[in-house]
Amino acid sequence: MRELAVAIVISALIAVGVLLLPYSVDKSPQPQTVAVQQLPPKPAGPPAESAQPAAGPAHQHAQNTAQSTADASGDREQGRQVYRKCQACHSLDPGKNGVGPTLSGIIGKKAASDPNYAYSPALRASGLSWDVATLDQYLLDPQKVVPGNKMPFPGLKTENERRDVIAYLAAGAIAAPAATSPSAPAQRASVSYIPDVRYTLRSGIAEGRMVFIGVGGIIDGQVNPVLSAAEGQVVQITLINGEGAEHDIVFPDQSAKSPRITGRGSSTTLAFRAERAGDFTYLCSVPGHELAGMKGQFLITPRPPAQTVVEAIISREATDLPPPIGAREPQTVRVDLIAVELEGRLAEGATFGYWTFNGKVPGPFLRVRVGDMVEVHLKNAADSSMIHSVDFHAATGPGGGAAATQADPGHEKMVKFKALVPGIYVYHCATPMVAHHIANGMYGLILVEPEGGLPPVDHELYVMQGEIYTEAAFGQRGSQEFSVEKLLHERPEYFVFNGSVGALSKLHPMKAKVGETVRIFFGVGGPNYTSSFHVIGEIFDRVYSLGDLQSPPARGVQTVTVPAGGATIVEFKLDVPGNYILVDHALSRMERGLVGILQVEGETKPDIFEGKVEPGSGH
Repeated sequence: MRELAVAIVISALIAVGVLLLPYSVDKSPQPQTVAVQQLPPKPAGPPAESAQPAAGPAHQHAQNTAQSTADASGDREQGRQVYRKCQACHSLDPGKNGVGPTLSGIIGKKAASDPNYAYSPALRASGLSWDVATLDQYLLDPQKVVPGNKMPFPGLKTENERRDVIAYLAAGAIAAPAATSPSAPAQRASVSYIPDVRYTLRSGIAEGRMVFIGVGGIIDGQVNPVLSAAEGQVVQITLINGEGAEHDIVFPDQSAKSPRITGRGSSTTLAFRAERAGDFTYLCSVPGHELAGMKGQFLITPRPPAQTVVEAIISREATDLPPPIGAREPQTVRVDLIAVELEGRLAEGATFGYWTFNGKVPGPFLRVRVGDMVEVHLKNAADSSMIHSVDFHAATGPGGGAAATQADPGHEKMVKFKALVPGIYVYHCATPMVAHHIANGMYGLILVEPEGGLPPVDHELYVMQGEIYTEAAFGQRGSQEFSVEKLLHERPEYFVFNGSVGALSKLHPMKAKVGETVRIFFGVGGPNYTSSFHVIGEIFDRVYSLGDLQSPPARGVQTVTVPAGGATIVEFKLDVPGNYILVDHALSRMERGLVGILQVEGETKPDIFEGKVEPGSGH
């Protein structure tokens, strides 16, 4: 237990890495190459089209916007509430592009005209200008207005929502150029009765020095544990005297200090509000105790986005993967990942606060060949509330890259590694608590093809299994809160393929034809459960067990075991039409959402299978 505690402390210190104070917004241009660019809310035009500075664009901007606003007659305050669905990816600050482009000055602007943002080819070719009518049509049905657009946002189906959010954007567009000086910081409310974050510490002796020792939760047993909170949260600290000497606990930068306590078993509690983001300390102010070892780190992350209830589709389609590499020489391959936190569809009528790579679960399917140098750029969206990173199981080096990619919100990190061994590998976020980041959706697969590539097949599919831990029971409606307690006790409420219930059945069923061959790249993000992967009604012709591409594949396999953090490749030929159901053969998990459907069309083969398929059987 002691070794585990030390390991967690070291991991947390790596995660903090560079001091977070002060937080400067990264306004560098977006990478030209983005692995997958999928956004939950609406798209937008960019900042000014003209290269002219200062008064010229502002004057023209005001004229265009004032003319458009005449038709934007909605309720701006209601529009502000609708816009909360968009703020995880879009900013209203001029020039501040995040996962999506800034929406500042959207009304009257030409689509895809910001030179510092990498738009999709479909939007660049659209030729649209964002007047009120065009924006209303786009918000109703993005795919209809811009065919080929990959943005998962399904549209605003009510006229009132569209009218209100357009009025809000129009009002913001007028105000934006006039904002020349920062506004005064808003006054914070006093500390509430119910704290957002609770920690208990005990004074004691460890490693020959005076220390604070964590009690309970994820800090249990840790020496001088890293404490964290989000900006604006109310923090409650309880200090227990563990050995009898006089002690207190002080957070100097927060002007918070407890009374001193003397006598073993005595305790005190203080509460304060985490006012500003940064990297701070806590300590014992009794003379000599700080120098004796009673000092720890207090991390305040930027304020998280307001929780919203939306129906953004975060689930990645099984067909969303790049084509085979085939025969080529090794080269340097750039990979761009963006850590995005957003509210997305968990099940019918239920949403969840996902943490993702590039706005989808799983993250993008990455494809290289053995011998390639992989150059990974990880950017953490400015609106993120957490530090994020990436650990590649395909990499040989400290943390699989995680030791070099702990990225603060709004910042970017880079790491390179050589793909030494062919195989199919998991990658995931490795910022403490690692299991929390994985459970919230931060995992994906990278294929390292052998020299010459894999044998050709008709269809390749990308499927990953994960667990979701919510406070409420499975099937509850509304925005679902994450449960640390259930995670630590390994009691998930949901088991999912590709991020959500129904992702590969109702939303994105897979399709093929009789006589075609299928290859499934299957991985388990976890973070805790092993899968017994099975396709009901099929036998795997070839299985690359544990993702091994150096050994001959196993043949004629019914079910394959895949551990958490592991992956495999299965291949089979389709002989008979029907629905083939993807499951974990721990079949109780079907009742918690774990099912996918491969729909196969074609002529029947009575010499292989003959029988009447009963309606409603799912097959």
